[in-house]
Amino acid sequence: MAPPPGLHMSPLSSSDPHTAPEPPSQGPRHTPPRTPVDTESLRRVCGHFVTGVTVVTSGLGERAAGTTVNSFTSVSLDPALVLFCLHRASRLRAVVEESRAYAVNLLAAEQEPLARAFAGRATASLDETPHHSARTGVPVLGGVVGYLSCHLVNTVEAGDHTVFVGEVVELGVPGADEEPLVFFRGELGPLHRHLSTTERF
Repeated sequence: MAPPPGLHMSPLSSSDPHTAPEPPSQGPRHTPPRTPVDTESLRRVCGHFVTGVTVVTSGLGERAAGTTVNSFTSVSLDPALVLFCLHRASRLRAVVEESRAYAVNLLAAEQEPLARAFAGRATASLDETPHHSARTGVPVLGGVVGYLSCHLVNTVEAGDHTVFVGEVVELGVPGADEEPLVFFRGELGPLHRHLSTTERF
């Protein structure tokens, strides 16, 4: 079809106005080599991000166990998804994979000894810790600010950790008026103590 009067088409243009010209060819892109960051520097910088402190519990009966975790976050409201991360060498990893369920227990400030007990290599025994069973059968600790009981829906391998994504099937805040336990710059403590800290990064 001939162009209408007054419209001049470049010899390089297509007669079809809806056809975009092909972009110029580009040579291969070279990605500069990456220099790994120092692990201690990464730990120090991430330590300036204030987090809550949880104990993740899983397993049924004699297999029930728990470990202290601060790498926890919500993922989605619909569906209701949360996640937490465990080191690949964690003993709780096999328990979660076997039971396909876990509970995230949000610790109160007065539960700092409990956080330390479940953080050690020889973690605290659930037989010695007040708890009840969630609908999924996994333990929910007593005295916590809140809890979320979840069915495991996905796992993702990420570096030296495994990410566990769970769908929340039961939740509550029995200690809504309790002060939370937080982790900041490598220290555990009540929220008010960290809020009064004046040192800056």
